[in-house]
Amino acid sequence: MSVCILGAGGWGTALGAMLGLHGRRSVLWARRPELVADLERVRENRAYLPGVRLPETVRVTSDLAAAIAGHDWALMTVPSVGIPELLSALPRRLGVVLCAKGLAPDGDRLSELAHGVGFGRVAVLSGPNHAEEIGLGLPAATVVASRDAVLAASVQGALMTSSFRVYTSGDLSGVELGGVLKNVIALAAGLIDGLGLGDNAKAAIITRGLLEMGRYLASQGAEEGTVYGLSGLGDLVATAGSRHSRNRAAGEAIGRGLSAEHGGRPGEKVVEGVRTAGLLSAWAERHGIDLPIVRAVARVVSGEWTPEQSVQELMGRRAKDE
Repeated sequence: MSVCILGAGGWGTALGAMLGLHGRRSVLWARRPELVADLERVRENRAYLPGVRLPETVRVTSDLAAAIAGHDWALMTVPSVGIPELLSALPRRLGVVLCAKGLAPDGDRLSELAHGVGFGRVAVLSGPNHAEEIGLGLPAATVVASRDAVLAASVQGALMTSSFRVYTSGDLSGVELGGVLKNVIALAAGLIDGLGLGDNAKAAIITRGLLEMGRYLASQGAEEGTVYGLSGLGDLVATAGSRHSRNRAAGEAIGRGLSAEHGGRPGEKVVEGVRTAGLLSAWAERHGIDLPIVRAVARVVSGEWTPEQSVQELMGRRAKDE
């Protein structure tokens, strides 16, 4: 069985490399023919995942029709901003597995977008999965969530290896939104690092950030325990603390007075938390949901507050029970 991976950034490349390490075949689609040519020549994604060898079991192409031919579903590993265009080019019979941890341009969940344009079989893949480690075959675990149990089981069977453990879940919204919210909290953790405020402050941000994640997930009808699983707490721990995290690094750069791009890895410019913080903050304000850390991050990345002002605002909130 071959796995179809649409998007040859760091995450798509890592999944193909991981599967290849275990003798699994995959096809990796890249939009740019010049990237395909480079991948075929050197078998390494020098732009997005340097240092990880792409096995010969990974077939690379820029022909979308050829990539999806013979596949029942595809992993969509492009950033959230590229999902609408890619969905428009795919046949509706295809099952889509959304791997981006962001929102659609109008603030909808990506799964809602996919359902809305006619895709009947939709899943999301989320968890503490840094591409740099997955591509090297280091042990990790993830969650595939879908209302279609057959699709979730098929993805689980195709991706699960001795180094990549895959769980299934029926809580589509909870698993999907955990990945969205943790990026914003990781930005806040990075701001703490950039300002040099220490481990105590960072632990407080992560802990209270998890509370905000749970509050938001509950408002969306998610299952109570999902926020404490791999796609919630697990992903938050990895993203808020890892040297591989673009969101944490972007927050650190902002805290040091630089632009968010200074925290990016070579070739990768999309920092999902920067884009989604404002969408989440606006939603919370409209619906009267208290997400103070999300609001603070949104105001910092928009330039309304300085990082120092955001800390003052959070520390100056009224006293309350935990």
